[in-house]
Amino acid sequence: MSSATSTETGTATGADLAAPRSEELAALLVGQSRPPRPGALSASLTFGWRAMLKIKHVPEQLFDVTAFPIMMVLMYTYLFGGALAGSVSAYIQFLLPGILVMSVVMITMYTGVSVNTDIEKGVFDRFRTLPIWRPAPMVGYLLGDVVRYLIASAVMLTVGLVIGYRPDGGIVGVLLGVALLLVFSFSFSWIWTMFGLLLRSEKSVMGVSMMVIFPLTFLSNVFVDPKTMPGWLQAFVNNSPVTHLATAVRELMAGEWPAADIAWSLGWSVLFVAVFGAVTMRLYNRR
Repeated sequence: MSSATSTETGTATGADLAAPRSEELAALLVGQSRPPRPGALSASLTFGWRAMLKIKHVPEQLFDVTAFPIMMVLMYTYLFGGALAGSVSAYIQFLLPGILVMSVVMITMYTGVSVNTDIEKGVFDRFRTLPIWRPAPMVGYLLGDVVRYLIASAVMLTVGLVIGYRPDGGIVGVLLGVALLLVFSFSFSWIWTMFGLLLRSEKSVMGVSMMVIFPLTFLSNVFVDPKTMPGWLQAFVNNSPVTHLATAVRELMAGEWPAADIAWSLGWSVLFVAVFGAVTMRLYNRR
C-alpha cells in the first residue's frame, strides 16, 4: 500500500516537473501583451538615477563638488582679494559669482570621462539593444551630473556667505543665477559626451578637456574686469560664453536683470545642444 502510494506520488511529481511543450510556450508568450515601451522622460530619469547610484557606491566622486569648490573660493579670495580690491570682503562680492561659474563649468568635463569609462567596460553595447529612446543614456548622464552641479553651487555659496558674500538680489536672485548656471552646464556637457565617445581612453578625454576648458574659464571676466586687458584680448573675453554667463549670474545675484547676457547664455546653451548633441548621438549610434 505504501509502495503504491509512493509510486503515485513520484509519478505526479514527475508529471508536474515535466518540461512544457513548445506549443504551450508559444501560446503563453503570444497570448500575453508586451509591456509598454518606456517614454523618453522615464528612460532618461532611470539612467539619471543610475548615475546617482554610482555616486552612492563610490562617494569619492563627490570630491570634485565639495572639496574642490571650497579650495577654489578660499584660495582665490585670499590670494587676490587684497591686491585687486583692497580687501577680501570687497573682492568676494565680485569674485564669488564668477568663481561659482568657473568651478561648475570645469566640473562638467567629468561627464565625458564617465561616458568613456562605461564604453570601455562594454556597458553601452547593452544600452543600444534596449527598446528605449536612443538619447536616454546620454541625457541620463547629464541629469545625474546636474545634481552634482547643484551640490557644488550650494557648497560654494555657503562658504561665500561665511566669509562675507552678501547678494543684493536675495534668495530669488541667487536661485535665478544658479538656475541659469545649471541650464548652461547641462548644455555645455554635451561637448564632453562627444569627446567621451570620440577618444579612446579617459586620459585622452581629460587631456583634451583641459585644453578646451582652461582658456575658456581663465580668459573671462571671472577674476577681473576685462577693461584692464589689452584690446585684442578684450575682443576674445567679451565674446566668450563663460564671460556672458558669469556676467549674467553676477548681475542676477546683485538684484539686476541683465537681459542681453541672459539671452547670450541661453543662446549658447541652445547652440551647444544642437551641435554637440547631434554629433554625440551620431557617434553613439555608429560606435
